[in-house]
Amino acid sequence: MQDASLKRPPADAQVHLTGGCQCGAVRYAVTDEPITAATCHCRDCQYSSGGAPAHALIFAAGSVTMLRGQAKEHRYKGDSGHTVMRSFCGACGTPLFGGSEGMGYEVVRAGSLDDPEAFHAQASLWTSSAPSWHHVDKNVPHFPQNGPAA
Repeated sequence: MQDASLKRPPADAQVHLTGGCQCGAVRYAVTDEPITAATCHCRDCQYSSGGAPAHALIFAAGSVTMLRGQAKEHRYKGDSGHTVMRSFCGACGTPLFGGSEGMGYEVVRAGSLDDPEAFHAQASLWTSSAPSWHHVDKNVPHFPQNGPAA
C-alpha cells in the first residue's frame, strides 16, 4: 500500500472507491468491492481516533493502490496480541489504513473515503471495550472482541 511509485491502478482494473487525507498529500484508489465493513470499539482504535470507534472497510490484499504520496506507518502489539499497523498522513494526521500483520487483507478507514456514505457497518467489534457513550449498533452482529473470521 505504501509504494508511492504506483501511480495508477492496473489498466484493466475498475476503480470502486477513492480517498485520501484532509490536506491532499496522500491519495489512493480501491479496485475491488469490500469484503465487509465494521465498526471497532477496541482501545487501539479509540486511541487512534481520539476516542471514537473506528469505522473501516475490509478489502482483499492488493486492492489498494497509492495514487499520490506515502502514508506514515506505526506498528505495535494490539489488544488482540497481534502486531497492529496504523497508517496515516504524515502532514495532516488523517487516519487512512490499518490492520494486523499477516491477515491477508487491507483495512481502509471510512473517514478517508471521498464518499464516506460508501460505509455500511456489517458488524461491531470489541464491544466489550466500548465506553458507555459509544453507540453500538444493535441492528448488526456485535462481538465482545474480534468477530469469528478476524
